[in-house]
Amino acid sequence: MAKSKLVKANEKIAEKVVGTFGKIEDTVVQGYTKIEDAFVDRYLTKDGETVAEAKKRIHEESQR
Repeated sequence: MAKSKLVKANEKIAEKVVGTFGKIEDTVVQGYTKIEDAFVDRYLTKDGETVAEAKKRIHEESQR
């Protein structure tokens, strides 16, 4: 069954909206991660500890 022009137009709009939302979401998450890493690096790492190690240690401590 053939789709009407309106249905096809709505599908194109929906694809564009979903794609744009995904890009925005990725950008926000990346920005948050940079801020989080900077905070952990500045305030929560111990001597010689990397950011990843500090995050892991903090996560393990919070699970107790």
